[in-house]
Amino acid sequence: MIAEAGLAALWFAAALSLLQMGLGWAAVRPGNDNLLRLVRPLAVAQGLLAGISFLALIWLFLETDLSVKLVVANSHSDKPWLYKFAGAWGNHEGSMLLWVTVLAVAGGAVALLERKLRKDTLIGTLAAQATISLGFYAFLLFASNPFERSPVIPIDGQGLNPLLQDPGLAFHPPTLYFGYVGISVAFSFAVGALVTRDVGRDFAQAMRPWVLGAWIFLTLGITAGSYWAYYELGWGGWWFWDPVENASLMPWLAATALLHSVTVLATRDALRAWTVMLAVVAFSMSMIGTFLVRSGILTSVHAFAVDPQRGSFILMLLCLYIGGALALFALRVSTVREGAPFRVVSREGSLVLNNLLLTIILCLVMLGTLYPLLTEAFGTKISVGPPWFNTVSAPFALLLVIFMGMGPLLKWRKDDGNKLLKRVAVPLLLGAATALLIVIVAPDVHLLPMLGLAVAVPVALMSLMPLVGRNLRRTPLIIWGMVAAHFGIAMSLAGMASESAFSKEVLVSARPGQVSEIGPFTVRFDGAEPVAGQNWTAIAGRMTVRRGEGEEFVMLPEARMFSDPVTATSEAAIETHWDGQLYTVIGEPDGQGAWQLRLWWKPAVTLIWFGGSLVAIGGLLALLGRVMRRRSARKSVTDEAEGVPGREALA
Repeated sequence: MIAEAGLAALWFAAALSLLQMGLGWAAVRPGNDNLLRLVRPLAVAQGLLAGISFLALIWLFLETDLSVKLVVANSHSDKPWLYKFAGAWGNHEGSMLLWVTVLAVAGGAVALLERKLRKDTLIGTLAAQATISLGFYAFLLFASNPFERSPVIPIDGQGLNPLLQDPGLAFHPPTLYFGYVGISVAFSFAVGALVTRDVGRDFAQAMRPWVLGAWIFLTLGITAGSYWAYYELGWGGWWFWDPVENASLMPWLAATALLHSVTVLATRDALRAWTVMLAVVAFSMSMIGTFLVRSGILTSVHAFAVDPQRGSFILMLLCLYIGGALALFALRVSTVREGAPFRVVSREGSLVLNNLLLTIILCLVMLGTLYPLLTEAFGTKISVGPPWFNTVSAPFALLLVIFMGMGPLLKWRKDDGNKLLKRVAVPLLLGAATALLIVIVAPDVHLLPMLGLAVAVPVALMSLMPLVGRNLRRTPLIIWGMVAAHFGIAMSLAGMASESAFSKEVLVSARPGQVSEIGPFTVRFDGAEPVAGQNWTAIAGRMTVRRGEGEEFVMLPEARMFSDPVTATSEAAIETHWDGQLYTVIGEPDGQGAWQLRLWWKPAVTLIWFGGSLVAIGGLLALLGRVMRRRSARKSVTDEAEGVPGREALA
């Protein structure tokens, strides 16, 4: 009955979505004010029903209900409870139900919490959100029913993909989905504002928390996914330019540009048309990512579906939503009034430049991701790999990071370029000194890693300069958030450049007792022995490691074999030190008593993920700061209305 209840809740949510869409679009027309009060309750009820449906699916997975086809295909009674729980969305149908649930709950949250927008613009936003939800409800109900019963109840399930049997499954996909859905809400705000011709500061201030929240979740999801792939796949790399990795990067790039643009509109009433266009582009990227993962056109460890018919359904939704939004933008862009003017040398000007560079990088990544798929459709297979992506995108990324560091040092509206150069002279000189030092000490380092380190140093210093001369105890959280995010970017850049420039790799066929050298470490291979886990067996290699004259420690990389389904995986053993990580993998035996070992020493590689986490923390601080400022402003207005004295300082 749980499956039927979940399916019924999904059908009712879809029906309310249809009703919300119809009433919402009718209510934005003049003379239909009586319909306005009906749309908000529908949005809240729809979110509750979608949540009930998703909770029902989780219950089925936790109980290992083998009468449900999806549970049979993606779970097993012997799986640890965490993988049963996360397995609810570790598949195509479940992940899409999570997507539409978050979409519906977000719409309900907008209906409950948003009070700043004009009523007709808010109703248009909720109508747009319902329109998006309805397409995905139809996709679930007619093409990907997560509650479909199995015609035959097997003895046990087929098990979850072993590559997904990791705590990262409980964190990585949901955070990305929260990011995608946050972008969809921003898209709905943009559509609602275009329909009601209400593109202005109030619209931007209402949209900004959703964009910032989406950007935080996307940052966390990409950072966590990078580290998950790094330690789980045993390839020794943190980013492979996999098409599905790119599918998450493209919305992040667009959301970063949108975040800067909506901030300018909310605070300085500029970049109106640009903000609306970026909202459409950001949602387009999330839809393209959804299509790539679920269309079956990609073969990837990240891809969920291999059914072209489902891909065609999503492609139809993509064309409908994005085509409709672009057509609406073309029809209404002439009604978007020009915002406040500003000079080229100003903080607004630097943000526009950053957005242009982000857009260029986005276009390059999208070209490299989609072009091979296009040529394959015409019978020609080509491969676009890391060398191409690194070569074409890195120069623009380095410029972007430099201007990102300079931007907060500029004044709003207009500034003096000569004064800016004086402010950044010392950091830029330190960056040049860093480049010179690398050339002298490590002349074999390639150009791009050297430039990355040379840029990271001045940007790190420039990111801290907005704090100079301030009372740190009274510095707003928004400023702290900006500083943390920009410093995190510099930290990640330094980690990427150091890992690329100074990593060492050793591939050796080792017998027990054989000693290898890797970076500052001495590694003795002591042998291999079988071990067993709850649902897997493995061969664990034992390595005794010493750094210089320090104490010995043991590392145990594993080659695992899962039985349900039958899959071989490589579990790297990683030892983290203050200046990097030692990364070890055991391979196959050669039949003569030796084992294949791969050893890496990766200096400063942890800065990549520390920096990414700091970027997300910076976004969270900025979000909290804006929430606190908004509450303070509301309290000030309330106190003034009630005649409470002594509140002028809060205004």
